[in-house]
Amino acid sequence: MVNLLEKLPSNDPLADPTRKQIIDQILEDNKGVPGSTMVVLNELQSSIGFISEPMQQYVAQQLKIPVSKVHGVVSFYSFFTTTPRGKHTIKFCMGTACYVGGMPQLIDKAKQILGIDPGQTTPDGNITLELCRCVGACSQAPAVVIDEEIHGRLRPNKFPALLNSLQEEKVA
Repeated sequence: MVNLLEKLPSNDPLADPTRKQIIDQILEDNKGVPGSTMVVLNELQSSIGFISEPMQQYVAQQLKIPVSKVHGVVSFYSFFTTTPRGKHTIKFCMGTACYVGGMPQLIDKAKQILGIDPGQTTPDGNITLELCRCVGACSQAPAVVIDEEIHGRLRPNKFPALLNSLQEEKVA
């Protein structure tokens, strides 16, 4: 196995002394706690914003568990991400009602305007696009969640204004 901790990318949280201190504190506070893997990963996701592969290896090393266990948790739960998310996250509901209601066209419109695919973040770090299974707003299909707010009954001709408001917010 490659030791990712030997040559850390300069943008990895472990390479930043302030963020590494946060990581170490979370690990120290939870080392002896039953179920500590999930607790640590949740706190890291909340505090750092993502859990890089070197961070996963570091957590495994510090908790004395296989890295496969840490990676298994991170890859299983959609809450966790291995790369930084944008300031704003747009989640496209792929549930049946939303899909049939026109979600593919909304995704195409977002890709066209932002120049990124779902799973990616704009180069300026402002917007991340994600796909999700269902947001529970079937009566408002098609629906997207922007940050934590549901926007329903969207149409491709109205969607650009929503995207533009997020982009303008960054400039202001």
